[in-house]
Amino acid sequence: MNVKTPDSINAATSVAVEDAAVYAPTIGVSEDSGQELARSEAGEFVAYAPEAIAQYYRNRPLQVWGRFLAILLPFVKFGISLWSDRRQGRLAQNEQRRAVQLRELLTNLGPAYIKVGQALSTRPDLVPPLYLEELTRLQDALPPFPNEVAYQFIEEELGATPDEIYAELSPEPLAAASLGQVYKGKLKTGETVAVKVQRPDLAQKITLDLYIARRLAAWAQNTFKGRLKSDLVAILDEFGSRIFEEMDYIHEGKNAERFERLYGSLKDIYIPKIYWQYTRRRVLTMEWVTGTKLTNPEAIEAQGIDARYLIEVGVQCSLRQLLEHGFFHADPHPGNLLASPDGKLVYLDFGMMSEVKPYQRYGLIEAVVHLVNRDFEGLAKDYVKLEFLTPDVDLTPIIPAFAAVFNDALGASVAELNFKSITDQLSALMYEYPFRVPAYYALIIRSLVTLEGIAIHVDPEFKVLSKAYPYISKRLLTDPAPQLRASLQDLLFKDGQFRWNRLENLLRNARNSQDYDLNKVLDQASEFLFSERGDFIRQRLVNEIVNSVDSLTRNAFENLKYRFSERLGLATVNEAPVATDTPPTWEHIKRIGQILQETPGFDPMTVLPLIPKLLVKPETQQFGQQVASGLAQRAIARLIRELLLEEDPDAANSSPILALPPTR
Repeated sequence: MNVKTPDSINAATSVAVEDAAVYAPTIGVSEDSGQELARSEAGEFVAYAPEAIAQYYRNRPLQVWGRFLAILLPFVKFGISLWSDRRQGRLAQNEQRRAVQLRELLTNLGPAYIKVGQALSTRPDLVPPLYLEELTRLQDALPPFPNEVAYQFIEEELGATPDEIYAELSPEPLAAASLGQVYKGKLKTGETVAVKVQRPDLAQKITLDLYIARRLAAWAQNTFKGRLKSDLVAILDEFGSRIFEEMDYIHEGKNAERFERLYGSLKDIYIPKIYWQYTRRRVLTMEWVTGTKLTNPEAIEAQGIDARYLIEVGVQCSLRQLLEHGFFHADPHPGNLLASPDGKLVYLDFGMMSEVKPYQRYGLIEAVVHLVNRDFEGLAKDYVKLEFLTPDVDLTPIIPAFAAVFNDALGASVAELNFKSITDQLSALMYEYPFRVPAYYALIIRSLVTLEGIAIHVDPEFKVLSKAYPYISKRLLTDPAPQLRASLQDLLFKDGQFRWNRLENLLRNARNSQDYDLNKVLDQASEFLFSERGDFIRQRLVNEIVNSVDSLTRNAFENLKYRFSERLGLATVNEAPVATDTPPTWEHIKRIGQILQETPGFDPMTVLPLIPKLLVKPETQQFGQQVASGLAQRAIARLIRELLLEEDPDAANSSPILALPPTR
């Protein structure tokens, strides 16, 4: 294999990088409907266009019914076998056999059903172990298609034979997945690569299956109107769009590069390089990465790598995907997540990606915060923002329903939370109230529950949400977005009272986040507090500080007065000051100070540069004046009572602060 690479491939490289659309096949247009059919010159669909697909298959009823029966009959036969096993008491005896039958059934039905099996293979909480083991083989151990077909695709897509392009290419595919198969090769420049080639007739098979599934979804929505809480057609269309994107390897390559830009800098995350010179719509050439599946923790541990740590790395990366940048891996099954020999988490297969819009990201963060803190009124409002409920829905009966349902799932602490219990409880609730499931939510839950399934396989006690909450806390404390500032305000204040325990909890959790920058928190907190936006907090803090300082100074003054009288011999036992508890606010401040001192990276000297900046702010000066004014009013009121009125201890301890003008 020493033939030089053709110049045509080199010339095409820059075009491939500039715009994937250059390589998209010709788009056909329907004369009847005027809609884009997104079909290639060869007649296959290369983009998901449900109306055009429906129009195409309406004229092919025999093909549709033939495929429908080909799907239905194997499932009916499999169901009868399970029913017979149960009736004869042979379920356990035949379990291995039935697991193999199910894997083979899904394999024979094609890519769409293999995807279903892959999703189930990550759910040890739903699938028995023997079935789980068999379904795991669907990730990269499917029957390959002939090399001749693969080589033909390479030549058609890249304009040269494999011998002319690659210095080496494995004689057989090393892995065969639902959409393609992978060869190990070497470029003429020496780099070891993975060459992924698409399965033949893939688009036709998936298009027909999606059409049938969409028809069934529409029938179910019309038949069970009012009982189904999800827009099944919209969810299926979302899935269809993603799977068609997954079939375009140029799109996958661009996804991989975007993923690397956003998350490649995270600690112990690795994304392979794409070789654009040898990548087209049906052929992808990328860096070869050696690794071990996360679902094989014994092999990972044998290499001296902590599998549980890599799961935590995956959770942190997923949080940033969903809640920070919004661009997330929608298919993180075990075949796509590897542990590299140097202890990094390797992401593969960027065909199925999705995005979360900014308002959805903030809504998800707020929902987690309200859920963890059992603020079910706030949680109900979050579901309106996230489009699970329409704005005109009466939330009055839903709030106690949330409390009744989620209190069971929440357990005693955040450490006991898991997505499985939460989604199960939510599903039960949706049947009783007018919820609807947005299409974007299905892929998010699929991604999170799949990740949690992998985590449970590594460590049955692993709780994804308990690992996520430090990141959520960090975002609440550091993100300047108005939505999260408002959420933080709602979290910390209730009925005019500052909830110090909530602030302590946030600070305690946030310090466990990997990239938590305490100095940034202090800087942003001070900037926010002493700005026009922080006026509502300053007004409340004035009262808190005045109450605490007044109580402490009053106790100190009484002690000093008694000791002075005692030295002069004028004090009596009855005049001895009664020991009073330290004001609760002062105790909270002391605990917060201790939390800050125990936070990694805390340095008291970094606070000093903030002081000059704050002192020149008009808001800081007004804040100080209000505190001084409040303390002076307390002192004057007490002096008047002691000199002119009969002393009333209860009144003295409850002197109100005179109305203070709001900060402008």
